[in-house]
Amino acid sequence: MLDNPLQRWIQGLRGKKGRAPVLVKELGERDRRRMLRHLLALDSGDRLLRFGSQVPDEQIIAYVGKIDFGRDIVFGVVNHVFQLVGLGHLAFAPSDGKKTDKEQVAEFGVSVSSSARGQGVGTRLFQRAAIHCRNSDVDTLYMQCLTSNQTMMHIARKAGMRIKREYGEADAHLEIAPPSPGSVMAEALEEQFATIDYTVKANARAAVKFFTPRKR
Repeated sequence: MLDNPLQRWIQGLRGKKGRAPVLVKELGERDRRRMLRHLLALDSGDRLLRFGSQVPDEQIIAYVGKIDFGRDIVFGVVNHVFQLVGLGHLAFAPSDGKKTDKEQVAEFGVSVSSSARGQGVGTRLFQRAAIHCRNSDVDTLYMQCLTSNQTMMHIARKAGMRIKREYGEADAHLEIAPPSPGSVMAEALEEQFATIDYTVKANARAAVKFFTPRKR
């Protein structure tokens, strides 16, 4: 259960000592190629942890191409050189009426580049997905992963998710509280800060490309 969302967001913004805060931004159509580059750069082990099987490039290309930004929500974290190092996909589906009386439930999948490990990127992506569900009046969030994915298992336990293990896979779900003024403000502030950060990094990257001499 998520409580004190505004306080949690402020704590996350501070980051750990000596480390820049992890800002999570909602992505859109213009980020599709960047998302594809991020996922294609994952090695076989990371692809296994993200998708639950060894998926080839062709399958990843098809997956990214089918993401519907009008239905699902995709979150990203970019580093100082404007590379996507964290990606979270929040997919919505009709509820079966067993665990909730809401019309929809959500499922979350996340991947983090090897260069960004241990910086809290996965945790911040999950927190952003959960608070978005809360503000969208979705009270059940699922997350499936291999039991060998200790990072995601840790995130699930820390969030208070109920975990069910079966055949090497873990099916976890989180019951989310109703929206509150604090949760709405926390998400709005995060998106505002992340958008500013995203724009500054994008402009800096464009400037570097513009002033870098082209090879002849």
